[in-house]
Amino acid sequence: MMSAAQSQTTLVSKLEALQCHFTWGLDPSKTKLLRLSDILVDIGTEEGNCWLGHIYNLRGFIQYKLGLTEDAQSFFNKAAEAFRQMRKADDGPWLVVNYGNLAWLHHHLGDQAESEAYLSKVEALMEKYPSPSQDELHAEIYAEKAWTLMKFSADRELVADYFQKAIRMQPDMVEWNTRHVIELASAFTHSKTGLEADVLEKIRVAKEQDPENLSLAVYYLEQRATKGEEVEDEARELAGKVLRNPVSSFSGIKAILRVYRHYVSIDEAVDLAEKALENHPDERYLKRCAALTLKWKIICFSDSRPKQSMIDRAISLHEELISLYPDSPLMKKIDLANIYAKSTHGQAEAEQMYQELLKIDLEPAEKQLLYNHYAKYLNFDRQDHNKSIKYHMKAAEIPHQSFYRGNSIKVLEKIKNKRWNRMWREIEEFLENLQEP
Repeated sequence: MMSAAQSQTTLVSKLEALQCHFTWGLDPSKTKLLRLSDILVDIGTEEGNCWLGHIYNLRGFIQYKLGLTEDAQSFFNKAAEAFRQMRKADDGPWLVVNYGNLAWLHHHLGDQAESEAYLSKVEALMEKYPSPSQDELHAEIYAEKAWTLMKFSADRELVADYFQKAIRMQPDMVEWNTRHVIELASAFTHSKTGLEADVLEKIRVAKEQDPENLSLAVYYLEQRATKGEEVEDEARELAGKVLRNPVSSFSGIKAILRVYRHYVSIDEAVDLAEKALENHPDERYLKRCAALTLKWKIICFSDSRPKQSMIDRAISLHEELISLYPDSPLMKKIDLANIYAKSTHGQAEAEQMYQELLKIDLEPAEKQLLYNHYAKYLNFDRQDHNKSIKYHMKAAEIPHQSFYRGNSIKVLEKIKNKRWNRMWREIEEFLENLQEP
């Protein structure tokens, strides 16, 4: 007869063999968990959202990692129900990950009988819906794993590989292909030349397969605009459709505002965001979008000092956002400080806000972000070029690969190459000795 210790060892080995959030190597910091939680809330829970089951599964895992086990179980249960409603079936391979999560959760809660019951459910599902081969997972598992890892900024090639395997096995699941190509496109968000030709073609094909997906339509429009096409009329037509959609970060609203910013007009972008907020005055995500367009107008597009009324509106919105997103306030506080810096009487307030942020104990990635923004503020708003260089160095020397580190290095290289600042030799030496993360 198996001893209790042997039984426990067998249970753990079975749990570790499961495909679920607890076995996918997801070990983010608390800050990352809280930021992810905000992102998932903003996607929304509108009925018909094809990713709702995945959203609830991930929210359950996040709540578990934050120590909120009752909330975790509630979200896992909601995930199972969302899958049943979406797939119009009581069981299916889409529940393998969900039942795996519940098996792990009950194991951690000390309820081994319930944990074993969910293990049995997983085994029954895998027997009823086997994967194509021993070396491959079921398409449903590949799709959820890809979607989840995407949220953790995992290896893009690995995410793409999982999506492609899922799509190859079940080509009729157009939403998988849509999310895959949007993920491909997102890698080019900061590119001035836009997508590579093959990726642009994949978006065009995906758009034909999923014509109702406005988020995809906006991405395709944006990429055509980067290639020099005139898109103003199409953008206005698409914006009208986006405004009629349920509020969600997946609705395409932020992407269409970005199109307006670059290819229509920044003033129309501000008006569009305010109109969306007017239609849904209590939606925090739309307040975020409205605040974003005002930030663009005030910080990026003003040749002269913006009107104080616009600055006051931007300050009010950003202050509200800080209270609406209490778990991820850093970027919103930085934006608020930068807006104060453009105000007639706000320079002291801006400096005070930055000094307070610099005293906070932040994670490396957050320090990088803060140092990069503070460096730009020092350069453009305070005209303190030498101190700005020091903070770009601080951002660059943190061994974490990010957009902000790359941006600071690029600024330092430009100063070194032009030799207009007396610190150019110091910068040259710094860059030569810089360690790659």
